Amino acid sequence: MIRSEQPTTVAIVDDHALFREGLREILESQEGLVVVGEAGTSSGALSMVADKKPDILLLDVEIPGDSATDTVTRLRIQSPNTQIIILSMYDGPQLLHRLLAAGIRGYLLKSVHWHELVSAIRSVHDEPERVVLAVSRESLAQMESSPSEVLTSKEREVLELAAQALSNRQIAARINTTEATVKRHLRNIFVKLGAASRIDAVNRAIDASLITPSRTRSDN
Repeated sequence: MIRSEQPTTVAIVDDHALFREGLREILESQEGLVVVGEAGTSSGALSMVADKKPDILLLDVEIPGDSATDTVTRLRIQSPNTQIIILSMYDGPQLLHRLLAAGIRGYLLKSVHWHELVSAIRSVHDEPERVVLAVSRESLAQMESSPSEVLTSKEREVLELAAQALSNRQIAARINTTEATVKRHLRNIFVKLGAASRIDAVNRAIDASLITPSRTRSDN
């Protein structure tokens, strides 16, 4: 496909200034790509996109502020022609599913090589129907799984106890493990469900029939 003589404008949203700086240098070394804006929060992303209207927005999934899903939804309303590519350290299937439903055009792990990112930017810009994913095979397989298979049995158990307003220490005592393990389970749950908090995770799990309201009540 022959590209337009006009450069492809790109904006970067990530809360790490050093990462943004390195990414800017890489992108601006590529023919036909111009970085027109940067931001470090969800609110900053909205303001910047409203002003710059970039062709492509590279959005970190864990930026401070609103959740990535809510931010994508608002950005799509604000600037429909801006194509959003998510950059993430994680590829939880539920989060990926929610973001795809919100209208992202790409989801890349931050471990990808720079030329894969540049290729994704060009593909998304040049081919309107293209969606670019660079995630694990496990995540893709889980996207096709039933909701009950998204969380492990131990993760569901931890989430049900968290829904009873138990602390990490109390949960650890209930399931005979360490607080560090509970924190790891909760972190995995948040990533898989695309949740920003325990309450958010509980609500999303109930909506997806991963746990039921009756099972979230305390036995006391």
